[in-house]
Amino acid sequence: MSVAVIVPAVGESITSGVLSAWHKKDGDHVSVGDLLFTLDTDKVSSEVTALEAGVLKINVAEGTEIPIGSTVAEIDTAAAPAAAKAEEKVKSEKVERVEEKKPEAKAPASEAPKPTVPVPSSPSPTRPEGRVTRRKLTPLRRKIALQLVNAQQTAAILTTFNEVDMSAVMNLRKEVQEGFQAKYGVKLGFMSFFIKAVVEALQAIPQINAQLEGDELIENHYYDIGVAVGTEKGLMVPVLRDCEKLSLAGLEKELLGFAVKAREGKIGLSDLQGGCFTISNGGVYGSLLSTPILNPPQSGILGMHKIQERPVAINGKVEIRPMMYLALSYDHRVVDGKEAVTFLIKIKEALENPVRLFLD
Repeated sequence: MSVAVIVPAVGESITSGVLSAWHKKDGDHVSVGDLLFTLDTDKVSSEVTALEAGVLKINVAEGTEIPIGSTVAEIDTAAAPAAAKAEEKVKSEKVERVEEKKPEAKAPASEAPKPTVPVPSSPSPTRPEGRVTRRKLTPLRRKIALQLVNAQQTAAILTTFNEVDMSAVMNLRKEVQEGFQAKYGVKLGFMSFFIKAVVEALQAIPQINAQLEGDELIENHYYDIGVAVGTEKGLMVPVLRDCEKLSLAGLEKELLGFAVKAREGKIGLSDLQGGCFTISNGGVYGSLLSTPILNPPQSGILGMHKIQERPVAINGKVEIRPMMYLALSYDHRVVDGKEAVTFLIKIKEALENPVRLFLD
């Protein structure tokens, strides 16, 4: 009996995806729960597992765009027992061959060792023929491109800048890191401080926690913060829910969970939905300054950048301090310049006096 392997639904608005990779070969025996293939859509990547045991017959090649609900392979369940027995037989034969081998006698110490023959290194991979490589955009890359262009065309985006002295945060992290990690099981990073500072600034300047919908302005009274992360599949923005209720330790645990999901390609559609404000950290890649693009329909996005030691004036004297440029891009239709500047100052004040954030 053959059972169809069908592309499952992964979201209400998703109608198709690209079968980006098979994790089993045609003719392989699969067990229930084995990973079969990865499906890339315009929102997330999903891993599809086997629901039946048997021999796999692949009908669709990697890189093919396929509708949700279509059949991409079949599993011959009648061949499952025979295939399992064959695998056991092969394993048994391998064990017997290993047992039959006797340990070789060691050469006497006085015998001169034979010279080692150097193994030639593998040749470097050949360059693609021609001067260009042409390939289709993945659904996720297409969606990202459309979203970014849409943001530029539909919002009046303006960016304002400030800088923050990171000395206090860095000193506090160094002072409490060992005890924090022992107590909570996670490291205390920079992002949790920024999330707490953003929540405090949004509470003080509620206009930035608002969005336009037609001719209505919707002001949010919750604080779900998106954190932009770069993955092999492209840019994703998982959302941390109810950040005003989480401690620094709670935020770090949430961030760690998303980092693991991103690394394993398991960020789901529900992880990306919603969000009232976004934080983007270009500093991890060495960016010194940038103008981040809004994540519609949100009205604000904060850009973090590289921490760099610079000379600054402190009480009339020049000192070297670890400084970071901050950039706030905002929708000028919703947020005025005064509000944007005040918002950045609130973040700066919170980060330069982080003990209060830590105690909260």
